[in-house]
Amino acid sequence: MLNISGIQEGFVLDHIKAGMSLSIYHYLKLDQLDCCVAIIKNARSKKMGKKDMIKVECPIDKLDLDILGFIDHNITVNIIKGDQIVEKRSLRLPKKIKNVIKCKNPRCISSIEQELDQIFVLTDEANEVYRCKYCEEKYERK
Repeated sequence: MLNISGIQEGFVLDHIKAGMSLSIYHYLKLDQLDCCVAIIKNARSKKMGKKDMIKVECPIDKLDLDILGFIDHNITVNIIKGDQIVEKRSLRLPKKIKNVIKCKNPRCISSIEQELDQIFVLTDEANEVYRCKYCEEKYERK
């Protein structure tokens, strides 16, 4: 059995789809934090079969929950203080995301003006559809 020690203060991202933890690590820029990060891949899960987890030993304020909710709103965020889970946060699809994805429309103002923020707005929550704020180009999830 693999043994990864608990954390005093920080957060655990749980219920990550198996194989997705490394891309989440990069999306959240966890490599830029000066703290301990443990990535657990393909852990056994009653609910999912297999899952990934990320343990981060630093305050939760370093985490962008909107990006995480956009990537996968089924991830659970457990906040740890004094070796105990003090709060569990569920994620939702954010209404708006900024500089996470890029507009594919070559004629969009955000493609032409490089310093302009890439902003996408949730237009259909049931189907998880986001559209560019400027040209309404639809973002297709792969």
